[in-house]
Amino acid sequence: MSELPEINSISDLKYGRDPYLDAWLLYFMTENNLEHLISPDKNASLDQLRFVVELEEGQFFAPCTDWMLDNLLHSEMTSELRNEYRATWRKFIRVVRHSPLDRYMRRKIVALCRYKFQDTLRYSFVIPSRLLKWLLTIFLSQSALPDPYQERKKSLNARARDFMHTPLFRRFISACPSSTMGCERIQDLRWQLDLLEFKRLFCLSTWNAIWEEDDFSPHSAEVEKEINRDWGDFEQTMTDTFDSGKARGMKILYMPNSAGGILFDLMIVRALNRQGHKVILALKEGFYYDYPVYWDYEYDRVLLHFLQDARMIDDNDISKNELLDTLRGNDLVVISDGTRERLNIYRTSVTFARAWKEADVIIAKGNGNYRRLILSSHQFTRDVLAFCRDEWGRVHFSFKPKSPRVRVHSEKELVGKAERLKRKMSQARSNGQKVMFYSAIVGSIPGQTQKAISVLNTFVDYLRNKLEKTYIINPAEHFETGMDADDLMYMWEIVQRSGLLDIWRFQTVEDIETSFELMGEKIPPIWAGKDSTYSTGCTKEMQIALEVQQKYPEMQIIGPSPDKFFRRREYGIGKFFDVSMERRFVHK
Repeated sequence: MSELPEINSISDLKYGRDPYLDAWLLYFMTENNLEHLISPDKNASLDQLRFVVELEEGQFFAPCTDWMLDNLLHSEMTSELRNEYRATWRKFIRVVRHSPLDRYMRRKIVALCRYKFQDTLRYSFVIPSRLLKWLLTIFLSQSALPDPYQERKKSLNARARDFMHTPLFRRFISACPSSTMGCERIQDLRWQLDLLEFKRLFCLSTWNAIWEEDDFSPHSAEVEKEINRDWGDFEQTMTDTFDSGKARGMKILYMPNSAGGILFDLMIVRALNRQGHKVILALKEGFYYDYPVYWDYEYDRVLLHFLQDARMIDDNDISKNELLDTLRGNDLVVISDGTRERLNIYRTSVTFARAWKEADVIIAKGNGNYRRLILSSHQFTRDVLAFCRDEWGRVHFSFKPKSPRVRVHSEKELVGKAERLKRKMSQARSNGQKVMFYSAIVGSIPGQTQKAISVLNTFVDYLRNKLEKTYIINPAEHFETGMDADDLMYMWEIVQRSGLLDIWRFQTVEDIETSFELMGEKIPPIWAGKDSTYSTGCTKEMQIALEVQQKYPEMQIIGPSPDKFFRRREYGIGKFFDVSMERRFVHK
């Protein structure tokens, strides 16, 4: 086998530099069943990944720690890697042994999974967490058990709930600090008290003994140790991120990691809500040990009680508009991350990716989340605050700022941009001009975005020279770096529903032919016969146009017949074309 080039940093791994490295990376992705081109229905596209991870052109991303990828990259079974695989096997066997299966079924499942495990040991390409996912999938499919930990998780939540009614809990939460808090303003004192509450709740949410022991009764010295535990930069990080005097109305994505602990996580959520923040709670889609599953509330009355004021979203492919509308009316929104494994950005749902993108900060709890987000050299698109308690009882609290190269277009900014356009439209109408919006193909033809913009700009210039006293809105002129389909569709819908449009023109075949003629070019085969009906974005806009016309009958719609539009589906995440189209291009 040809030698791979020397790699100094995992973040330096990129496609297009060395053919043998490219081959290894592609083989690694296929062996872990993470390659989007092979399984586009299961694995996130590059555009969806970029909602979460800051990636340069050609940069490789693996859902594991730098240490793990470095071990796998050498394609040899190191003692450390072997220990990881063995720990994975032991973790799997623990589930099998504690499940209500007869002896025959248990032996059959273990034997079947041992073949998979031994095959993995021969070629060290597989991430241990992916191996565990496969073993659990075999177990669940063979045993027909949807969640073997369902009763266990109910018991953990019940213990946590019972602890909340004890004098020890009230003492832990309500005890006054030993030192007098110094402050110059009452607002500072209020934040210091909030900070103290946060620290104690974060501590409780990681104190596993509370919900894992039948009779949890720690010594007073142990309680004092927890109350006074040093968390390093906790106070400064929390102050910089959440001080109510500096930041209100933030959107927070919160990822819990265990039943029992989730009740204290929900107390943290309530404290954040009191400060005016909105929280999206991301649970698992299916069984993954003690991790809370989205559907647990259907079987667990304790959890249902704690989630009684939450808005549950079971749609794994929610749109940006729907997500933001839901957040406006609810302080707590619960979603599924779409997976049954340790945090794996390649397998998370579209809803999770959009929740991450709309959030201002991510709070991730537990060793698994900590490893994936903090112990990776990759930078993310949002600030990450991760905390966990290790096997020795030490609490780790780390903050990872978002990449400085990321440009975030907040809802407020998008609304502000839309309102500025509306003011220009109103001014144009006051000056006796007609206001026209021109909808056209932009990204509906993969690989032709720049050409589409040229076609669009050329025809709009032609219209502006031809039409007198007409204010024409060209969407291509209002694009800013960092904007994607979600941002643009959200912004334009505000403009389009304003009632300020006199004419809504949709691109026709003749428009495109005119543009190519004006550019002095022949029409390429890929553009022949195309019009706005080919665009999923334009299809959504036609739906909006018809609704707007019902409210404002004087608005004219010019272009292809509306019935020709409605053959497209939802636009792909981060793209402007039908999500199903990409699959057709891939399979060709």
